[in-house]
Amino acid sequence: MKNLVRMKLEAKGTVIGPFVGIDSPDLVEIMGLAGFDFCVIDTEHGPMDPGSIQGLVRAAELSGMTPVVRVPRAEPVDILKVLDVGAHCIHVPQVNTVEAAEAVARAARYHPEGMRGVAVPRALSYGLKPLGASLEEANREVMVIAHCESAAGLERLDGIAAVEGIDMIFVGPYDLSQSLGVPGEIFHPSMVKAVARALDVINRAGKPAGIFVTTPEEAARRIDEGFRYIGYSVDGLIFGKACSEVVNTLKNRRRGT
Repeated sequence: MKNLVRMKLEAKGTVIGPFVGIDSPDLVEIMGLAGFDFCVIDTEHGPMDPGSIQGLVRAAELSGMTPVVRVPRAEPVDILKVLDVGAHCIHVPQVNTVEAAEAVARAARYHPEGMRGVAVPRALSYGLKPLGASLEEANREVMVIAHCESAAGLERLDGIAAVEGIDMIFVGPYDLSQSLGVPGEIFHPSMVKAVARALDVINRAGKPAGIFVTTPEEAARRIDEGFRYIGYSVDGLIFGKACSEVVNTLKNRRRGT
């Protein structure tokens, strides 16, 4: 496994990729062929199970895109399953305490860095490579991305961001806005202040910062602010918008003839 997102971020680059909520390997493959750096297979809100996640991971790899999986919760068994089928990075929602961050980091890595369960799944080449080398590679390449998406998590972010084994902090602006009492108002003054504080904490911890956006203009703004991992919209919205633009253009043309 070679984690291209990790490589690009370590080289101080910026990476962009969509969230995937539709269980379709074809859509994932198209996204990779279109040039996205990664995709986030969303098992928190999507309908995927471990078997279908594995198919989506394969489609991402086939098209040159880094497969990232958002687990439904910060539980070791959920983390284990998506890593075993081949996720290169994991998003973990609602990491709101230092203790939770430490537990997530342990669950994602093998001894001596953690206590991830040892087997010979797809992620370890089904046992066809030397086990010791496979475990070392997994510990080196896997990225653990903790979500900052609540007032409680933001309050404790200094400690969370400092946890060894947490490789990145991802700001979830919509959940954070809800937690701050301004749901959906991601540029409300209280949100602007909260996001700036989160970015400052992450930068001081020496780790890359990620955030979710829904438009190219918003992506450009966040990149200018210093975010280098951009979760760009979701597959359904991207596809739906493209369809709507075609339909509206053709309907308007038809009315004019």
